[in-house]
Formats: sequence, structure tokens, C-alpha cells
Amino acid sequence: MDAGFWLSRWEKREIGFHQEDLNRFLKQYWSTLELSKGSTVLVPLCGKSKDMLWLVEQGHHVVGVELSEAAVLEFFEEWKVQPQVDQQGCFTRYSGGNIELLVGDFFALTAEDLQKVVGVYDRAALVALPPDMRGNYANLLAEKLPGSAKTLLITFEYQPGAIKGPPFSIEIDAVKSLFESECAINILDSQAFDFRGIDAIEHTFRLVYL
Repeated sequence: MDAGFWLSRWEKREIGFHQEDLNRFLKQYWSTLELSKGSTVLVPLCGKSKDMLWLVEQGHHVVGVELSEAAVLEFFEEWKVQPQVDQQGCFTRYSGGNIELLVGDFFALTAEDLQKVVGVYDRAALVALPPDMRGNYANLLAEKLPGSAKTLLITFEYQPGAIKGPPFSIEIDAVKSLFESECAINILDSQAFDFRGIDAIEHTFRLVYL
């Protein structure tokens, strides 16, 4: 998907991917990453997710990356925090409290941008990417994240062709193919649920970079 697709979705308010409630698997399984308070967590393609506020409540510093400036502005408006704004490389950085959101292209991230990150929370990034972009996503994380970083990854799987993504169906074998050369992978949970009237399975993984 190109940048225009996602910017248009926010402009047209076609944001069915946004969850108003805290993700249940985040709350249930985040502790399995065993990250210390004060550690920095990356949230790729973060939108205006309220999950970031929960991560802050757990004592983390959150770095989100989002293409849409409108989404970032809405996040701080709804949080009722006036952010500071500056430049960080090719990103515009909005920061307030223990959250900093980088507006720009996720694939432009550098190792310097991620040098303090020890954990990653991905509920909406991998499933938003078509197959031909997922390898670049996985490679960037493997190359730019500090060693031993840990990820909580949430994906879901449905019958191929049942709907037109995004979000896209990603089976367990696809996750293994993307990450197993760089990560130890544990499947924490797989639960069936109804997704837009079709049968689907939501998968939760813990990834530990080697």
C-alpha cells in the first residue's frame, strides 16, 4: 500500500482498524516480554491507539511511528496533552509525557532512531502490509533494533479471498518465514473469532531477537 492510501483513509475517516478499547491480548501477554519499567517500546504504524497510554501506565516510554499527522494530532487532542514539536531526522516528532510519536515513513527509521528500544508492540503494522512489503518490514526491525529486543506481535488469519485487505490474513507459517532466522518465536495464543462476518483466528506471538 502506498502512502496515499493510508493518508486517504484518515482523511475520509475510514478507520475501522482503530480500536477504541484496550487490546485484550496486550493486557494478557505483555508481561511475558519481561521488560523493566522505564524501558522504551516501539509501536509501529501506531495511529492514535489507546494501547500506547496503557503501555505508559506500565512504566514504559513509548515511541510510535505513524504516517498520518492527522492521527497523531487526534491522539494528543483526545489525550488532552499539548505536545512539543520538533524534527528528528526526516520525521516530525510530537512528544508529551512519556510518549513521542514520529510522523513519517516507517521504512525511513534508522538505528539511531531505535537505539533505546527494547520492546515492540505490533497489533496493526504487519497485518496492514501486503505480502511484498512484509519482508522489508521484518528486515528493518532485524537490522535496526538493538540486540535482544522483544516483540509482542498480534496477527489474524482468515480464509484467503474472504475479504480484500488490509487488514490482511497472515498465517503462522508466514510469521515463521519472516522472523525465524532472526528471532526465537513462541506462539502464546490462537483464538477463533468473528471478523466482519467471517471465521478468523487471532494469533499472539512473542518474538525475541537473537
